[in-house]
Amino acid sequence: MSYLRFLNLAALLAIFALLMGCPPEGDDDDSAVGDDDDSVMDDDDAADDDDAADDDDAADDDDAALDELELLSAYLAANGMDLPDLISAWIITAQDLFDAGLENYFIIDIRTGDKDDNGVVDFEDGHVPGAVMSELADVVTVEATDNVDDLPVIVVCYTGQSAGHAVMALRLNGVSAQVMKFGMSAWHSDFDRWTAATGNASLDYPGSWVTTDPPALGDFDLPMLATGETDGAAIMAARIDGAILDGFNKITAADVLNAPGDYQIINYWALTDWEHYGHIDGAFQVAPGDLNLDTLSLLDPDATIVIYCWTGQTGSMVTAWLNLLGYDAVDLAFGSNAMIYDTLESHKWGGADTPLDLAYDTGA
Repeated sequence: MSYLRFLNLAALLAIFALLMGCPPEGDDDDSAVGDDDDSVMDDDDAADDDDAADDDDAADDDDAALDELELLSAYLAANGMDLPDLISAWIITAQDLFDAGLENYFIIDIRTGDKDDNGVVDFEDGHVPGAVMSELADVVTVEATDNVDDLPVIVVCYTGQSAGHAVMALRLNGVSAQVMKFGMSAWHSDFDRWTAATGNASLDYPGSWVTTDPPALGDFDLPMLATGETDGAAIMAARIDGAILDGFNKITAADVLNAPGDYQIINYWALTDWEHYGHIDGAFQVAPGDLNLDTLSLLDPDATIVIYCWTGQTGSMVTAWLNLLGYDAVDLAFGSNAMIYDTLESHKWGGADTPLDLAYDTGA
């Protein structure tokens, strides 16, 4: 009898346990697995959150970089520093400089090398009387420190090309500056580096110079800047130091004509000149004045952009401005004078720009 009571009691306890929801023994492992699965799912969710955060960070970085270019462009536009403004009246001939009176200008000579290997800095071999010597990288500082009378500035180099970078940097800093046309080559025959540089390189690369119609201009994204600065003036200052005054960005005619397809080539002539003389195969025709802050999308931010003009002097100014904006732009050295010199009817070395053999000073 007592045994039956015991069985009844055990049965009642079992029923009570089931009603209370206590799991059977062996379900603990399943619950643990279930919990682990939940943990895995939570980890996946966390990973998704991390990925999303990374994507957001990357997007933020892109936005910040793009914002820098927008800030810089707005600053340039507001301060009259679009390209057409900056290349207005930017050059003066050696004769005009001499006639106007050297004492009326602050002349900076950036010939700090020794290209003739005579052990003497080229500036000390001979320079325009009254000129001061400066590295390209230091022209802004030298002008600000030494031009105490706030005179208009003339920059002199070997050929008038690297001076374009210096003048662009100075003009962006609000300085009235010009390039001396053809550099010291025009001042005196002792320093003539132009005559040997002229030529007809296009004849050495059959098919590289053509007379086809200009191709349609592209439509590209804009480059991105990442100086870390947060206003247009500071961004410009950082880019001047790091992209214009870091050296003359140039390329030889031979390198371009040998492989024109490796570059985005911009012919910086009027259409009538393009039609009259022909052009480098694959080049785009962009007339002076048509390249500005509103037309940057025609340039490929991922390409090396070659600018060629008549002499490489305007090209240097354009190249420097594009470098400021983040483009990998280079100036074709000596321009068309290196490629089709005998064909050119104007815009060429010689004639009235033949070395004038004007007096020069030597020493430091």
